Amino acid sequence: MSKIVVIGSSNTDIVIKSRSLPKPGETVLGEDYLMNPGGKGANQAVAAAKLGGSVAFIAKVGDDDFGRGARQNFARFGIDVSHISIDPDKPSGVAAIMVDDAGENSISVAPGANNALGVSEVKDALPVIEAANVVLLQLESPLETVEFAIRSSRGLGKTVILNPAPACALPGEFIAQLDVITPNETEAEILSGIPVKSIEGARKAAEVLKAMGVRAVVLTLGARGAFVLSDAFDGLIPVEPADAIDTTAAGDTFNGALAVALAEGRAIEHAVAFANRAGAISVTRMGAQASAPFREELPEPEIKI
Repeated sequence: MSKIVVIGSSNTDIVIKSRSLPKPGETVLGEDYLMNPGGKGANQAVAAAKLGGSVAFIAKVGDDDFGRGARQNFARFGIDVSHISIDPDKPSGVAAIMVDDAGENSISVAPGANNALGVSEVKDALPVIEAANVVLLQLESPLETVEFAIRSSRGLGKTVILNPAPACALPGEFIAQLDVITPNETEAEILSGIPVKSIEGARKAAEVLKAMGVRAVVLTLGARGAFVLSDAFDGLIPVEPADAIDTTAAGDTFNGALAVALAEGRAIEHAVAFANRAGAISVTRMGAQASAPFREELPEPEIKI
């Protein structure tokens, strides 16, 4: 079984489904209301576990009902929770999510204890990282902690994937330590300075990122699929059309699936095809972690490119 360490955030998502997203100063009457476990790190950890990965999650939650519920939820999926620490002073993170009829969303996050995940927690978890094949990170934790985790994981010879979300500028020496980076169009433009409005734009942005030293760029393009640039593969990997009702955590499902496939030793193009399919299934369902598919829902044998 593939061994994956996810380092990142855990939130509780408060989701309201409505016909449209509110404009500034506008009140929109919602329809359905859900309260679900979320957070980019947590979503990716659960997605990887549901797809058959042996997952350990390094995170921090508050000493509150949300935090206790999150740990119980992770354990339910077989995730190693021994390095989910509890902050006695900060509340667990929460996210308010609005979803419209087209499946698009608007999200506001209060990080809480996620902002207190420090280098010391990662140091304590180094034996778990050493036992893993792949380490997966995002940017909802302090940048100092993320950078230390990347540097330590590379030093231990692990495959390191960074999902650079939420979007922010990163120094080239930071990107150079990565094996795989998985930006969407917005994140790729912020990182590379190249607008991603087309496949050619995706290629140019990926070339800039690869020139910084990352070994593989996987630029996600929503319904178009993902553009991959690596020494072994160069091109668009399309995704099957899906009737989207909620795109929340589709990218997280993609990243969790990609980590599983790479940890299993799949070539980058086949790993991305696997991740595309998992992400496409997730947008047909409401919720974050609830929308991630189980392994038996993905077709085998391996999807052809």
